[in-house]
Amino acid sequence: MRTIVVTGGTRGIGLGLARSFLARGHQVAVCGSRADSVRRAADELGVLALVADVADRSRLQALWEAVVERHGRVDLWINNAGISHTRTPLWRLPEGETRSVVEANLLGVLNGCAVAVAGMAAQGGGHVWNMEGLGSDGRTAPGLGVYGATKRAVTYLTRAMVKEMPPGVSAGLLSPGMVVTDLLTHDYGPEELARVRKVFNILADRVETVTPWLAERAITHARNGAHVRWLTPAKIAARFAAAPFRRRELFGD
Repeated sequence: MRTIVVTGGTRGIGLGLARSFLARGHQVAVCGSRADSVRRAADELGVLALVADVADRSRLQALWEAVVERHGRVDLWINNAGISHTRTPLWRLPEGETRSVVEANLLGVLNGCAVAVAGMAAQGGGHVWNMEGLGSDGRTAPGLGVYGATKRAVTYLTRAMVKEMPPGVSAGLLSPGMVVTDLLTHDYGPEELARVRKVFNILADRVETVTPWLAERAITHARNGAHVRWLTPAKIAARFAAAPFRRRELFGD
């Protein structure tokens, strides 16, 4: 049995991971930025769930301490919390929205890593997973420059951390691919979604499909420099090849 912390674990991929870890018999704690979603997660999962702004390192330190007080240690810490922004060029994106994305997606990961690595070094071991996303591999998408830049930075950060981990502590990357959550469809109106729906139906997957697979490998592949990827180039090629013969519909009506 492992003790696992999932930031942003009250919805989407984070909630799916929490459910999957619990189904495998592990102890889980989650945090979220909104009190209502944290309450719902606590009621559903029956786990320690705290409101925490990941941009505030003291809140993540408080989360660490609460988990250690309840469970004795933290074996895995998953920096999953993240948000997107309006699909628009950087020069049109409001400063406040830009700052919110950078704080959640990059500063939040920096804070989570700092808290978790220090705590794991003190307890004698543990593993930190950081979550990749659009932009991590260097590809660009018009209108999502800020989001993609934060994810590219997280990948660089993790690869640098791998070379500076204290004894017994490790770090790696989880790449969930294209998952149907509010983050994927954020800011798409009906007409825009209709235009990209075909590609989404080929490449995307539902949370309940991806997260059990990711959760299992988050446990079994927790070693320094690990890179766990759901949507590999080979899988992408196979899906496009099969698309004319296989109909997938992920969005209902």
